[in-house]
Amino acid sequence: MNLSFFDQFASPCLLGIPLILLSLLFPTLLLPALDKRWLPNRLSALQLWLLNQITKQLMMPLDKKGHKWAMILTSLMILLLTTNLLGLLPYTFTPTTQLSMNMALAFPLWLATLLTGLRTQPSATLGHLLPEGTPTPLIPALILIETTSLLIRPLALGVRLTANLTAGHLLIQLISTATLALLPLMPTVSILTSSILLLLTILELAVAMIQAYVFVLLLSLYLQENI
Repeated sequence: MNLSFFDQFASPCLLGIPLILLSLLFPTLLLPALDKRWLPNRLSALQLWLLNQITKQLMMPLDKKGHKWAMILTSLMILLLTTNLLGLLPYTFTPTTQLSMNMALAFPLWLATLLTGLRTQPSATLGHLLPEGTPTPLIPALILIETTSLLIRPLALGVRLTANLTAGHLLIQLISTATLALLPLMPTVSILTSSILLLLTILELAVAMIQAYVFVLLLSLYLQENI
């Protein structure tokens, strides 16, 4: 029983071929296709409006130098948002519950923001490792602490996204299993548990959207520090 709870996080395979790439490409089918008409249908207009709002929210913490990152950050936001939400459907696989995938997204982008700062303003970037007015005896310790906190940022991004989504999926499966087990024994308790399951599912919808936004927002803040 304990193993079955974690089977949902195993990458599905077909003839020995992992299907995680297919699950990552599937959300692109939900994006609006190119249309030659000036006035597309209502669904495309809604999608474009949502895309515009997401881009505005992500670009607010950045100045004009960071606006060249708009395409990367917005695309990452749409990828994480659609992947997290589609993973809440029954009999689906959520790639963002895999720490390896989240680290593969977090580490290169964090490294790109750090290298951007070292290339454009090396003094200011290195100056973040030592706060102004630090007493002389504390300088070596603070440099080590700030360096560690800097290097742990991509790990924190990946672990935060993985832990939140994994915990939510496990809770949903545990409560749904309890609901089915209690149905023939105690129907009243089963109905109460199913209502809790409904509220938890709504909460997980919010968590899926919030975690995607937090992941990209933190990357934009790291970028702002370095430009």
